[in-house]
Parts: sequence; structure tokens; C-alpha cells
Amino acid sequence: MSQDSVEIKKILEQLQTEVRLLKDNYHILNTKYSENLISLKQLTQTSSEAASRAAKAAERASKSAFYCAEAAKVAANSAIVIAAEMAADAANQSAEAALEAAAAAAAAAAAAAISLAQHAEDACTQASATAAHATQMATESAAHAVKLSQEAAQFARHAREKNNS
Repeated sequence: MSQDSVEIKKILEQLQTEVRLLKDNYHILNTKYSENLISLKQLTQTSSEAASRAAKAAERASKSAFYCAEAAKVAANSAIVIAAEMAADAANQSAEAALEAAAAAAAAAAAAAISLAQHAEDACTQASATAAHATQMATESAAHAVKLSQEAAQFARHAREKNNS
């Protein structure tokens, strides 16, 4: 009986040691999981904010392209051909800025989507949806800016042709 008791005691000590190790490992894993979860939430929110800011930049670049196209139109109707060409160039640069902003919004939306894929949670879902909407807005603004840039270039060409005639 004494030998059995010693064996049982050893087995219980081993089990206690294993349980303690399991608890410690669980605590470490849980802590790391919580830290990763916080990082993913921050990444998603930051990505969403970046996409929104890129959409605003694309909108502003689109407005700039509009004003440049208007300037090119006004200059094309006068004898200031160089101004029309410069306005067309400025509209082109604005369109390129809008395209870059749209690309930035798409990248931010992709980062938010990756974060969402790793951890589906309401806040992540909302941030990812916001980033996707911002990307759509940035893309629309960029397309509009490109159209205006093309119009400005057309005004400048018309002014050059009119001046050369």
C-alpha cells in the first residue's frame, strides 16, 4: 500500500506540473492573442481613415482638375495659348494626383479587408465597409478628374490651332 501511495503521489505531482504548464501556456497565448487583436483593430481603423483621406484627396484633385479645365477653356477663347496649355498640364497633374489617391484608398481598403479576414468583428466590418466606400468615391473622383484633364487638353489644342490659323 505504501508503494501504491508513493506512485499515486508521483502521478499527482506530474499531473499538477502539467496543469500548471498548461495554465501558463494558456495565459501567454491569451495575452498574445489579445495584443494581436488590439493591433488588428488599430490597423483596420487606420486603414479606414487612410482610405477616407485618400478619397478626400481625390475629390480635391478632381475639383482642381475642374478649375484647370475651366481656366483652359477661358484661355482657349482668348489669345493666351500658353495659359491654356499650362492649365491643361495642371489638370493632367490633378488627374494623376486623383489616380494616386484612388490607388492609396484601394490599398488602405485592402489592408482593412485583410484585417477583417483575420478577425471578423463588428468594428472591423464597419471600418472595412467605410474603406471600401472611400475607395469607390476616390475612384469616381479620379475618373472625373481624368475626364476634366482630357477636356482641358482639348481646349488647349483648340487654342493652339486657333492661334496658328
